[in-house]
Amino acid sequence: MKGTYSHIIWDYNGTLLDDAWLCVEVMNKLLKQRNLPLLTLERYRSIFDFPVQDYYELLGFDFNKESFSTVGMEFIILYDQRKKECSMHQGVLEILKSIHDQGYHQCILSAREQNELRQETRELEIAGYFDLIYGLEDHFAHGKADVGIRLIHDLKGNKEKYLFIGDTCHDSEVADELGIQCMLIPHGHHSIERLEKCHKPIIQSFQELMKLL
Repeated sequence: MKGTYSHIIWDYNGTLLDDAWLCVEVMNKLLKQRNLPLLTLERYRSIFDFPVQDYYELLGFDFNKESFSTVGMEFIILYDQRKKECSMHQGVLEILKSIHDQGYHQCILSAREQNELRQETRELEIAGYFDLIYGLEDHFAHGKADVGIRLIHDLKGNKEKYLFIGDTCHDSEVADELGIQCMLIPHGHHSIERLEKCHKPIIQSFQELMKLL
């Protein structure tokens, strides 16, 4: 498989950053305030999806009583207060360095808000591994296909040699829409059972990925 790819495009939250646990804890605070059933990490990974408004509705939020933007911003404020508790998944620094040293180009395509994404990657000291870092213009995670189209355009290369690595079925869908290859890793926001239904290669660890590149 060596030589198959020229660019590795990474999802961020869940793929590089280990934050699914924090999303559960923050959401449970919102759910408790509204007397709604609480989440487990297992259930979260079985129902979380994009656009996130649909996921909120599955949890019981009534947007006839309060707006999605209000609830969504409440989540974001609480998440941001604790985001520095999150660390990168084990092996992230090693694989980013290894891929960089092998001459691959690396980018990030994320549903995280653009400015915060760039700041976080600087704080985690990984920004230097990426040629481009593309996130969304707002905080509400509608999806990232449109941003992905802009990223592919700006890379100006042969997209048949681009590989997108993510942790959700949405990442698989985005890769299909962009016409690029995709691998999925089951340590983030979707369960392996959901990822298997995407019919994309699944890598169990970054160590396994290193052997493939």
